[in-house]
Amino acid sequence: MADILIIGGGMAGLCAATALAEAGQRIIVIDKGRGPGGRMAARRAELAGETVSFDHGAQYFTARDPAFREVVAAWEASGAAARWPAAGDGAWVGTPGMNTPIRAMAQPLDVRWGVRADALSRTAAGWRVAAGEQTFTAATVLVAVPAEQAAVLLADAAPDLAMLAGGVESAPCWAVMAGFPAPLPYTHDTFRGDTAPVSWAARNSAKPGRSGAEAWVIHASPARSRELIDLPKDEAAKALLADFFAATGVAPAVPQHLDAHRWLYALPEARKGEGARFDPALGIGIAGDYLHSPRVEGAWLSGRALAQAVLQERVASTS
Repeated sequence: MADILIIGGGMAGLCAATALAEAGQRIIVIDKGRGPGGRMAARRAELAGETVSFDHGAQYFTARDPAFREVVAAWEASGAAARWPAAGDGAWVGTPGMNTPIRAMAQPLDVRWGVRADALSRTAAGWRVAAGEQTFTAATVLVAVPAEQAAVLLADAAPDLAMLAGGVESAPCWAVMAGFPAPLPYTHDTFRGDTAPVSWAARNSAKPGRSGAEAWVIHASPARSRELIDLPKDEAAKALLADFFAATGVAPAVPQHLDAHRWLYALPEARKGEGARFDPALGIGIAGDYLHSPRVEGAWLSGRALAQAVLQERVASTS
């Protein structure tokens, strides 16, 4: 039995897990993904006989909070992150992939990948979490998954928290990964669209720590993503690649590799001021960027806030 079970191995969940483990708590983290990433995911593909990585989730992150800046500085010192001026003066990326900081955070922790939490139930000893054929028990459960998923998981176990998470709406985003045999004749490494079908595009192969063939990641705007939400991914990829060429003025080129990923909960509305929520009577809490700000840093700050709330309750209960 763990002291604390954390559902969700993204930035918020791992930040909370790190702080709690450093305070001596026995932590288990479960995540439905096959490996570290979450919204900071990276996907590999073979192009012209070499492996190329696509950051198809978060494209970069910023560090404004002093505590988060210290963490990012440590990532930079270890080679897990680097500045990316093409996205702005304060932009950072994981190296050699956006998921590298997540991987580094998970490494010293007990994280179980490929484990999906199906149901929570309260017992006399604490919480019971059903996850497929596995069952976990813990005195405290922390839920650090997208708001819409948290609302469903917590509906019976913690209705108040479920209602809080359920009040958040997230915009979807289709992400396209395109590889080309030669560099595209576009002078910039990034493209930002305002009301265009393409909200963002980046020459992924030009990011620090990357190498190999010309690789682009294209993000559709929320409106365009909703228009294409139910398309098969190959059709969505073709449509958005055409949007990209039209938006940039680049002559259409045939890609060597073309794939797409649909992020259903990409851009949550943030409930600023919340940070995190913990119910000490039930021993259950929630964290996520939707409770702070829809950024990587917001997720980290939310996870830290939840860990602090748990530790404060531990101190209060023993004093």
